[in-house]
Formats: sequence, structure tokens, C-alpha cells
Amino acid sequence: MSRISVDTVKHVAHLARLAITEQEAEKFAKQLDAILTFAEQLNELDTENVKPMSHVLELKNVMREDVADKGLPIEDVLKNAPDHKDGQIRVPAILE
Repeated sequence: MSRISVDTVKHVAHLARLAITEQEAEKFAKQLDAILTFAEQLNELDTENVKPMSHVLELKNVMREDVADKGLPIEDVLKNAPDHKDGQIRVPAILE
């Protein structure tokens, strides 16, 4: 007997505002039951000495050190600016 009924699938589909056919509801009920059966197999594993983890791989901080570095010369920056004045990039005003 399936633990997920067709009526349950239809109810969840209704809550999610999904239109499904009778055949789709039956198919999804079987698929969801198979997923639960597979997940139950995990309960058979001995996890007594397994440390909890948040990732499968041990990740360390992969970012480089945040070190201050000299930037571009102001002349090079202003070459790409469409409008500039007194060493500053000018932009359209957004407030009056």
C-alpha cells in the first residue's frame, strides 16, 4: 500500500495551484512513495561515528587575503568616464 495517496497528491497540487490530471496524480503518488522508500533505507545505515557536516567536501576559505593594493591612476579611470570634471566622474542627478 502506498503511503502517499492520490488524494494527498491532488491536495498538495491544489495548494500549489497546479493543475494535474488523474494520471499525473497517480504517477506522482508512485514516484513520491518510491522516494520515501529510498529515503527510509538511509535509516539502516550506522551513522554513530559520523561527524555532522554542512558540505560533502571540506571547504576552507577559498578567498584570497583582502590586501589593499594600488588602484588605477585617475587619468586612466577618467578616460572611460563619459563625463568628468575636476578629477571626479559626473553622473545625472537623481534627487532634486
